[in-house]
Amino acid sequence: MRLRKKPWARPELESSDFFIIDPREYKEKWSNLFNNDNPIHLELGCGKGNFVCKHGVNHPERNYIAIDIKDEVLVLAKRNIEEEFKKAGKDKVENVKLTALEIAFIEEVFGKNEISQIYINFCNPWPKKKHKKRRLTHNQFLERYKKFLKADGEIWFKTDDDELFLESQEYFTQSGFAITYITYDLHESGFKDNVVTEHERMFTEMEIKTKFLIAKLIN
Repeated sequence: MRLRKKPWARPELESSDFFIIDPREYKEKWSNLFNNDNPIHLELGCGKGNFVCKHGVNHPERNYIAIDIKDEVLVLAKRNIEEEFKKAGKDKVENVKLTALEIAFIEEVFGKNEISQIYINFCNPWPKKKHKKRRLTHNQFLERYKKFLKADGEIWFKTDDDELFLESQEYFTQSGFAITYITYDLHESGFKDNVVTEHERMFTEMEIKTKFLIAKLIN
């Protein structure tokens, strides 16, 4: 869905303490920005921020960076994060950062061993054969993530798309990841640490099951 241009979105984002205007400035310095050595978790394609805001509130012992490309989406994420922290009685957002970035340039932003965990939630499945290399789980992206993911780091991947889920398992294995958890029906699996995203709720209402896996980097 195309979003209408909102000229006020960028100024509002730039006025926020937790929006990063130029993430490239912090390559190999993210722990300094958070002012601690807590593990850093990265969400690729955060949308309206419903996922990262819940994680940020529930896990103050972790740091979170959430990325999307559109200011018009990120400004909604900013507001949702602020609201969630306020509801939790927190005056300031300290362990979540937002930034705008085309994910194809992700290795320009993070240095070796900076990220402990990556979340990929309901990314574009790119079903046409000529477009499959654009998938965020494709080998060419996994090789980029490996440049900054810790040696035992994990990728948590959720999707509604059967073909993408099946082929992504091959991508992970080929790129040196071990699949340590997998389910074709997340909501009936008993998995305890799930945060339902906006798309996940929509697909569930359509009776489409959420597929989920955890892939651990082994080489």
